[in-house]
Amino acid sequence: MNLTWQTQLASAFTDFQTLCDYLKLSLNDLNLSPDAAQSFPLRVPLAFASRIEKSNPHDPLLRQVLPIGEELNQYAGFSDDPVGDLNAVKQIGVLHKYHGRVLLINTGACAVHCRYCFRRNFPYADLQLSKQQENDVIQTLQNDSSIQEVILSGGDPLILSDARLARLFDGLEKITTLKRIRIHTRLPIVLPDRVTNELLETFKNNPKKIIVVVHCNHANEIDDDVAQACQRLKSANMTLLNQAVLLRGVNDNATVLCDLSERLFDVGVLPYYLHFLDKATGTGHFQVSENEALKLLTAVQNRLSGYLVPKLVIERAGELSKQYL
Repeated sequence: MNLTWQTQLASAFTDFQTLCDYLKLSLNDLNLSPDAAQSFPLRVPLAFASRIEKSNPHDPLLRQVLPIGEELNQYAGFSDDPVGDLNAVKQIGVLHKYHGRVLLINTGACAVHCRYCFRRNFPYADLQLSKQQENDVIQTLQNDSSIQEVILSGGDPLILSDARLARLFDGLEKITTLKRIRIHTRLPIVLPDRVTNELLETFKNNPKKIIVVVHCNHANEIDDDVAQACQRLKSANMTLLNQAVLLRGVNDNATVLCDLSERLFDVGVLPYYLHFLDKATGTGHFQVSENEALKLLTAVQNRLSGYLVPKLVIERAGELSKQYL
């Protein structure tokens, strides 16, 4: 696209009718829920919407972003804080769950609102880092030699401007005991023009090892623009991994999961995690049972080389690590 990524972000689809018109769908074709959109608004960039099959109300990419009535159903065991994030808050914007690494909540904003998001109910207004608080956190980390890895999360950290990211990276560079910076982001997938030259320079100029963990759930999410964005990140010596979420109606099929792994590897991304759904309020209709998940993983293992098989994991509040299924 010729538009800047910021302009694309600002012009994302945010209402039902405009998105349906673009996708050649009738509102009557879909179980749309204004109430679901009220609590967690619709947001879909054109770059992602362009990969949704026109006139197909069951498209797996559409299912990931469309607010529907099932989000209002109550499911046993589902809550606003399914993985215990709030109990892991050590100071504003800092989650410390696992040994040797901390997660920074840099922003609450995302380019796309995925309906299965485990932080859709997170109190970002109170707990995301401001610029000044980032300085305070860096000072804290400088005094804690046990921290060897910082994870930038959100929201999506690549929503931040190149200038703010460069400032943050400059601060992290000063932490002598820090070995790695990990970035959890969906932007290279949903808004690939975000991978700007300025962003790549920020990455390349930092001496720490940088890992970019993208989030892609279906091979159809990867078009030529996404492939080019991934290759640009690879050319800047980034390690690229993918984490997907197992979602009913999206990728709960062995062939679909195999196609995803193959397509990721084609564009230089190694399949890393396949997450069992975090039980966030409003997401129960996406759930695949643990028994089904294990059968799917076995089918994938029987078809693919080991390096193409993601680890099937579940995150449980209070555990010292993610648990393999």
